Amino acid sequence: MNKKSMTKLEYNKMIDLLVEKASSIRGKNLCRRLTPMTEIGAIETAQEETAAAFTRLIKKGRISFSDAFSVEESLKRLEIGAALGSGELLRICKLLKCTNAVKSYGRHDNAEELNDCLDVCFNQLLPLTQLQNEIERCIIEEDEIADDASSTLKSIRRSISNLNDKVHSTLTGLVNGSLRTYLQDPIITMRGDRYCIPVKAEYRGQVHGMIHDQSSSGSTLFIEPMAVVKLNNDLKELYGKEQEEIQVILARLSVDVAEFIEEIRLNFHTLTQLDFIFAKGALALEMRGSKPDFNEEGRIYIREGRHPLLDAKKVVPITVTLGRDFTLLIVTGPNTGGKTVSLKTVGLFTLMGQAGLHIPAGDHSELAVFHQVYADIGDEQSIEQSLSTFSSHMTNIVSFLKEVDERSLVLFDELCAGTDPTEGAALAIAILSQLHKRSIRTMATTHYSELKVFALSTEGVENACCEFDVATLSPTYHLLIGIPGKSNAFAISSKLGLPDYMIEEARTLLSDQDVSFEDLLSDLETSKRTIEKERDEIAAYKREIERLKSQTQQKQEKIDEQRDRILREANEKASTILREAKEMADETMKNFRKFGKNNISVAEMEKEREKLRKKMKSTTASSQLAPAKAKKQYKASDFQLGETVKVLSMNLTGTVHTLPDARGNLAVQMGILNSQVNISDLEIVEEASNYSAAKNRNLGHTSSGKMKVGKSLSVSPEINLLGKTVDEAIAELDKYLDDAYISHVSPVRIVHGKGTGALRKGVHNYLKRQSHVKSYRLGEFGEGDAGVTIVEFK
Repeated sequence: MNKKSMTKLEYNKMIDLLVEKASSIRGKNLCRRLTPMTEIGAIETAQEETAAAFTRLIKKGRISFSDAFSVEESLKRLEIGAALGSGELLRICKLLKCTNAVKSYGRHDNAEELNDCLDVCFNQLLPLTQLQNEIERCIIEEDEIADDASSTLKSIRRSISNLNDKVHSTLTGLVNGSLRTYLQDPIITMRGDRYCIPVKAEYRGQVHGMIHDQSSSGSTLFIEPMAVVKLNNDLKELYGKEQEEIQVILARLSVDVAEFIEEIRLNFHTLTQLDFIFAKGALALEMRGSKPDFNEEGRIYIREGRHPLLDAKKVVPITVTLGRDFTLLIVTGPNTGGKTVSLKTVGLFTLMGQAGLHIPAGDHSELAVFHQVYADIGDEQSIEQSLSTFSSHMTNIVSFLKEVDERSLVLFDELCAGTDPTEGAALAIAILSQLHKRSIRTMATTHYSELKVFALSTEGVENACCEFDVATLSPTYHLLIGIPGKSNAFAISSKLGLPDYMIEEARTLLSDQDVSFEDLLSDLETSKRTIEKERDEIAAYKREIERLKSQTQQKQEKIDEQRDRILREANEKASTILREAKEMADETMKNFRKFGKNNISVAEMEKEREKLRKKMKSTTASSQLAPAKAKKQYKASDFQLGETVKVLSMNLTGTVHTLPDARGNLAVQMGILNSQVNISDLEIVEEASNYSAAKNRNLGHTSSGKMKVGKSLSVSPEINLLGKTVDEAIAELDKYLDDAYISHVSPVRIVHGKGTGALRKGVHNYLKRQSHVKSYRLGEFGEGDAGVTIVEFK
């Protein structure tokens, strides 16, 4: 791909965004080296990998590859038999730990999840958990080996500890005893790796030992007393043995690692490759990108595309087509209207798509595979090379025309601008005609009216414009295919403050042909906008009709199903009734025959008839439908404060917290939930209502009753005990639970926080002893978790 064109299209900035999403060094390097591909199979594979990573990120979230350290140098040293240091072994351990985590991340949660193209990578990973655990057991940090790394090391360090204690004990006895007066300070210090004491210079003859150092002033000598010389020698010898044993341990671990050199190397390359792929997926997720469809026929269809480097909240999506009905698209319109952004969007999307990146556009957008993308965008003026703007652009164009072919995409911004308009327009038409004859996909922006006429009169060439709202004198940034645009120079100049008389004078200088042509363009744009609006409305109506049709069909299916079920149940019931009637008739005939033969009395016969009549009546009653229970209609005056009601839509029981307003709305307290409900959605619970009415009658005669009603209205469904001691909290909780129980506020919420758990434990111990507490539990997710206890009363 043309490097200069890639820079003009800001592909390098997209790579910078991609690098930020990778977490390993090699993963970042793979991102930096990413370039567009030209083989459609490789492009499709890269897009599938990005799509698979995108899907996994949505389902499982991000996974870090930061511990995928490069260990290639360490592995090469192992191959020649060298031993690794503790730092190198720790990096290999972290790599294995990262391998284990990524392997777990790659497993499917259930058998229903479909396999994807990344399963191959995840299956290649070999965690080597046993080796990882062994390194972790032996090496604590880069400069610290664990005592348990070997029994020998543990024994040596135990001896060192004992000898250190003996040296300290001996020196402490000297410092605090006979040598106290000779010392500058009563301390034990180290010089080199030897324990010493600071002796005043004038008493050097009084302290027998070896002088290791002196202070800068010469007043203090650091002497190793003879009593600890041998101990220090023994200690130094043990330190030497300790280092030897550490080298033995590192050599042993190096031999263990050397058995898995190829597996570790494969893990490293697989992890960094996955890091690179998931970086592409993370970028797609951030941009709300989608996988484009690719073709080799030169067709481009970008649906609702958003330039990825613009603010996602402000950027206006554009829809662009090229290569299906026309191979050349000429975009016109006012400055700052979005022409260059549209041009860059097409070029950048092409580069991103061929590099395996998703594009921020609607699903099933289509891109063509191009072998080259040429872009002439921006001010190319060069003082150093004595090139004007026109000369610089023309130099680029000449170089493009030498190399361009049918597999190229060419983008021109302000083609042939910066020179005489008549000559510039002629040159532009000549260049575009040459490219159009060769069926090279081309997109160009311009202000030349001649190019608009060229597009209108040439088959396979199409006009487009960036919409401009004349009412607000501002661009809308929408790209309209099929309509040539106006430059709107007069409108923009007026908005920027150019005097009206100058603008009117400029209008008089336009020829009648130019005015008519611009008016025609304006009418075309208005008509196109109206047609598109009507088309969108028709599409909305169609969607609404389809939705209503679907709902009606679902309701009809439900009705048919209910009808079939009712008929089936009715037939079954009718069959049962007929069978019972037949059995009853047979039994009756049998009895009458028996009565005739045995001369049974009339009373006995009447008794059998009565029995038969009751059975028929019972059968008739069971076959009739019970009348539907009518919902009682309530008035606002039926509800009283503290009355127990049922909220039908929520299927919850609560108490009336406020009286109904003019619209019939009132507040209902349902545990910790307080909700505004209309009386049409309420049903008075009879038992609770009777109790409440009786309670209010009793309270009406006493001042204490009024106090209880007032308290029931003021008791909160929550108490906050944060910051209190257990004793203070229990005292306050005791009073609050009494008030809540009397006021029928249940459940209640006790906020005690997590902290050390002491306050929670004290609250739970107190609740266990309360006879009026039915149950209590810790809060669930959304209720406060373990920092809250929910209590229900009996």
